[in-house]
Amino acid sequence: MVDSGRQSNLPAHGIGGLLGHDGRNPADFYKLGIEELKQYPSIDFLEETVEEVTGSDGDFSLVFSDGSSASADKVILAGGMDYEVESLDGIEKLWGRSVFHCPFCHGWEMRDRPLAVRGNGERGIHGALLLRGWSEDVVLLTDGPSELEAEELNKTEAAGVRVEQRKIAGLLAEGSELLAVAFADGPNLSRDGLLLAPRLRQRTGLTSWLGVRLAPENPMSVDAIEVDAMQRTSVPGVFAAGDVAGGLPQVAAAVASGSMSGSAAVQSILADQYGLPVPAAAAR
Repeated sequence: MVDSGRQSNLPAHGIGGLLGHDGRNPADFYKLGIEELKQYPSIDFLEETVEEVTGSDGDFSLVFSDGSSASADKVILAGGMDYEVESLDGIEKLWGRSVFHCPFCHGWEMRDRPLAVRGNGERGIHGALLLRGWSEDVVLLTDGPSELEAEELNKTEAAGVRVEQRKIAGLLAEGSELLAVAFADGPNLSRDGLLLAPRLRQRTGLTSWLGVRLAPENPMSVDAIEVDAMQRTSVPGVFAAGDVAGGLPQVAAAVASGSMSGSAAVQSILADQYGLPVPAAAAR
């Protein structure tokens, strides 16, 4: 297991939606997982990054940032993604707390408070109506002239969501708590929370080195890895789990896909060694 400790949820106040660990500090959760893995003598844990990977199914070679190397029969990509967070003055100390990307992770903590959503067009209307399930006071910030269609405007009005078209100048805060949204002109908008819609992007060149097929670009992800139901990529012997393979960017979802990829990788090894029957990969 090779890891550089750059998990994406470190800024968050706590994990949301993971039964048994609700609200747990992400760094503490991660440390607990590493300690559990180290109890298994078959696991070597390296606090490094992978600088290069070559080879094919059954014979992969990996070079690490400290100059060491290793060989592997199978490879599981589970290094997470980078969030393309919008550039807003004052956002750094708020991201992952009162400025967030997922109402299923942060909505409960932000419930019944004055909230805002930054977005325009379809992405904006989706975020505003989604967040409406946690608060009656939601304002959609289009950050400039609205691109909403008449039907979408009717939806926001019916849901009680106000649309604000002024250009955003920055965020005002006290510590890690959002106080207000400042605009290029006119008065500030007092808000306790802000929902953004950042897209996810691969943080390493592993996908290029291995040649795995990427899923089509979409509003959530720029270059997620395409996988099948068993988390197999288009390259035999290479699996992908968590944010790198798209899907809901949430710890619970990552855990589930990680469990599947591990199971599938073991089955693939046993298929090579003993002819274990496994479901055929889809033609791709």
